[in-house]
Amino acid sequence: MASIVILALTQALPSALTGIQDLFYLAGMKLPEGKEHAYSCDSLLWTPEILVASVDGKPIIDGQGRSYQVEKSLLDIKQCDAILIPGFVPNQVSVPPLNLLDETTKLWLKKQYHQGAIIAGSCSGVLAIGEAGLLDNRRCTTTWWLHDELKVRNPKTCPLWASELLVDKNIVSAGGPLSWVETTLQVVKMLAGNGVAKKMADFAILDTQPKSQSSSVPRGYKITQPAFVTQAELAIRQGYGQSMSPQQLAQAMAVSERTLHRKLTSLTGLSPKRYIDQVRIEYACTLLVNNNMSISRVALALGYSDDAVFRRVFKLVMRMTPSQYKQSMKLEGVE
Repeated sequence: MASIVILALTQALPSALTGIQDLFYLAGMKLPEGKEHAYSCDSLLWTPEILVASVDGKPIIDGQGRSYQVEKSLLDIKQCDAILIPGFVPNQVSVPPLNLLDETTKLWLKKQYHQGAIIAGSCSGVLAIGEAGLLDNRRCTTTWWLHDELKVRNPKTCPLWASELLVDKNIVSAGGPLSWVETTLQVVKMLAGNGVAKKMADFAILDTQPKSQSSSVPRGYKITQPAFVTQAELAIRQGYGQSMSPQQLAQAMAVSERTLHRKLTSLTGLSPKRYIDQVRIEYACTLLVNNNMSISRVALALGYSDDAVFRRVFKLVMRMTPSQYKQSMKLEGVE
């Protein structure tokens, strides 16, 4: 029997904690002992063990300030097949709290991952995966307004802006406060197959196709923090179609090259050149996935006159070639 842990953390979004359980309940996969749905049938045989767990097995205080009961302590769960991490209620500046995980939870997540468990985070829950050290050199996504925050907290990760769901090996990430729906369905698909995931979606009347967040991103997105990083990213995005050097970026931001290097490195962990490359390659990913453009056209659209240079930079940032990236997105159903 497969076992899935819903991780209950302080400040967690209560609708996600309850909603994930409701999805399993509606699909007949988690029911009170001895109870059967009227629509249960022999064709739906997958009944995983669903456990809501906190680090010590005691109730947590959710993001609405209410006590939330759990079923298990993480320390009592030696091995599981998947872990679902809901998002968190944001603070006054619309970001999740710092230090989402204690050391015990970090170690437990790492252990489960290295034992083969799928780790799935929705919305700001993705930042908790990063705190556990499991996002380094991985493609991931989160809600559009947390994109910069994710990069600042996890400078070694490879986030894709405004993508609704991404899978990199056994790390699943999704953007949007209600993206716990997508992550839950994806975990079911990975553990039990497309057929069972579709039955779950049918019972809950859900769309199983992930989409881009781009259409729902307000024009005011660029007011997010930190301001210096936002300003740099905006300057780079406005320069698409032509080459940009650190010197040109500094001029566009009206700062010295020395100030640019010091502040960007401090905030992102990347040199100005590496940061320029990362922002441009993130946009290249969007073009490769959402537009029927050749790799050569994408390179030209971003100001790379030499395909070879674009492919080399892309591989450095994404740890794969543009062709491999396009193929991986097709396999994951993102296109």
